[in-house]
Amino acid sequence: MCGIFAYLNYNVARDRKFVVDTLLNGLKRLEYRGYDSAGVAIDGDETIDETTAIAIIKQRGKVAALEQTINSQKLDWEKQLSSHVGIAHTRWATHGPPNEVNCHPHRSDANNTFVVIHNGIITNCKELKVFLSSKGYEFESETDTETIAKLIKYIWDSKTAPLTFLEVVEQTISQLEGSFALIFKSHLFPGELVATRRGSPLLIGVKTDSKEVDNIPIFLSTRSRNDPHKAALATSPPAGLALNRHDSWNHFLSTDTPAEYFLASDASAVIEHTKRVIFLEDDDVALIQGGELTIHRNKHNTSHTRPILTLEMQMQEIMRGKFAHFMLKEIFEQPESVVNTMRGRVNFETGKVVLGGLVDYIQDIKRCRRLMFIACGTSYNSAIATRQFLEETTELPVIVDIASDFLDRNCPIFRDDVCFFISQSGETADTLSALRYCKAKGALVVGITNTVGSTISRETQCGVHINAGPEIGVASTKAYTSQIIALVLFGLMMAEDRKSMQGRVKEIIESLQKLPDAIRQVLALDEKMKEIARELYEQKSLLVMGRGCNFANCLEGALKIKELTYMHSEGLLAGELKHGPLALVDKNMPIIMIVMRDNTHAKSQNALEQIVARHGRPIVICAQGDKLSAGGIELRTVEVPELCDCIQSVVTVIPLQLLSYHIATLRGLDVDCPRNLAKSVTVE
Repeated sequence: MCGIFAYLNYNVARDRKFVVDTLLNGLKRLEYRGYDSAGVAIDGDETIDETTAIAIIKQRGKVAALEQTINSQKLDWEKQLSSHVGIAHTRWATHGPPNEVNCHPHRSDANNTFVVIHNGIITNCKELKVFLSSKGYEFESETDTETIAKLIKYIWDSKTAPLTFLEVVEQTISQLEGSFALIFKSHLFPGELVATRRGSPLLIGVKTDSKEVDNIPIFLSTRSRNDPHKAALATSPPAGLALNRHDSWNHFLSTDTPAEYFLASDASAVIEHTKRVIFLEDDDVALIQGGELTIHRNKHNTSHTRPILTLEMQMQEIMRGKFAHFMLKEIFEQPESVVNTMRGRVNFETGKVVLGGLVDYIQDIKRCRRLMFIACGTSYNSAIATRQFLEETTELPVIVDIASDFLDRNCPIFRDDVCFFISQSGETADTLSALRYCKAKGALVVGITNTVGSTISRETQCGVHINAGPEIGVASTKAYTSQIIALVLFGLMMAEDRKSMQGRVKEIIESLQKLPDAIRQVLALDEKMKEIARELYEQKSLLVMGRGCNFANCLEGALKIKELTYMHSEGLLAGELKHGPLALVDKNMPIIMIVMRDNTHAKSQNALEQIVARHGRPIVICAQGDKLSAGGIELRTVEVPELCDCIQSVVTVIPLQLLSYHIATLRGLDVDCPRNLAKSVTVE
């Protein structure tokens, strides 16, 4: 959930100010991933053993606070650095509170011999800390990451034969359990950088004038069969391990070719520098030495190369433009984002739907035992929103599970199950763990994600990219509506050969065609939602109720209110009112209810009557022209365009997105960076 960034320039003259500004700008692009503290490590002005010492600058708070601290440092900002490595980190705390000591980069010792930045969580950090403390290594922080810095120094100090930077890092990560993306810097290896990942995302942007290549070959590291290292940590210092390497492939760059490399957790941090990127896979170890990039592995996998991809992302997509916050921009982008989800997949003239990523597997899916949709947070809500429709079109059992709970139960999975994994980032730790669990059981695994090159998109057998565009705000908005559209398109594809469904399919296709204009009409209610926010922003609690296809939006609306406003909010199934929640209703309890003209309209009207009878005065989101009343009282309504029931949730959620945004701004809160949260949840 943290953001890591590194910049390496080789034979490219850059002054220190340029280097630091590049690092800070990279962190600003990644700040949605964590924002309680930030830090950088660069070459300083002092020397140690005839090498340039590493300067570490850290600060609690956002990147802007770090920038102020850096500007106050007495460094030679005009110093030319033709070959240099700088690393930077913005933190979301997992171990230890936000402060300068717990902030990254972490160091191996007082001389900053090795420094490391980390995104993820080390699950065996307590055992490592006990072992390293027994060897005399002193810890400064409460973090799991510092154990990595101390461990690499221990391995270096204990070596019985010369070790390269790559080898000492490989021996270090072989002792780590958990998830991580790591970038190492050392004054012992000036101009070199080593990066690796396991379970957390990491990519490398490449900028050079050399001839372009499409793939990077991989070195295989071969360890001795009886690796002494595991036992060594429990008993005695490890012996140096000789790594035999195959050396018959061409390097990515020839010696002395000017090059710049940008390493980051997310493509948004590198797009302003280059569009050519390599997505590292689990257990890849990347070495940049003498300006040359090589990738190494200790484990075989099916691929012997890593492709160099060209990003389709545009710079303006990650800029706020005229909007005050990214979240507001992303809410107002939804007329375009839903079109992008449908583009090339829906033929409105013939009524045919084709999801290219599923074409080769659709017959297998139709023959399956059951469909399982596994996700977290907003992605889970999108599956709830489409469950009823998918049951209708597939005539299969449809199970929707929260990934963390699914794993806790060790849910039985069969070879003829089809399991969908939904994640905006494609890196959600619990969802990834569930994916690997189902894959090991032999089920067909399908990915629904917004991020090309993400772990979920690589590890699933097939899937759909929702194409919503970059989502920077921590609270998901346009990804939710695009996920709903993608799942509806899947349902339509499953129903293509069912004659009894063709009238229903035609109705849905017509609604999909009207959808962008319908969303624009709802966005025109922005001022009305702001007025309602002024009435509610000082309240302590808010209930959101609905049933049928609308229930998912109750969950999603309540989640947005909790995320952004820190107000208690609960999404309730209106059919469950009499089983407890009705006790909460009185004249002082703010209530929002979603009542649409669908098969639940009459039952929802009954729920309204029950609420009004207890002196509740709900604000009702309803279809245009539906003048609702209860107990002889005309209710306050927010009217939205009426569409087909399975598409309706796309438009009814937008007033709740706007409401949560305006309540948060009226409370003076940071909408894009709510407290204690981060965008990409890469720890369990």
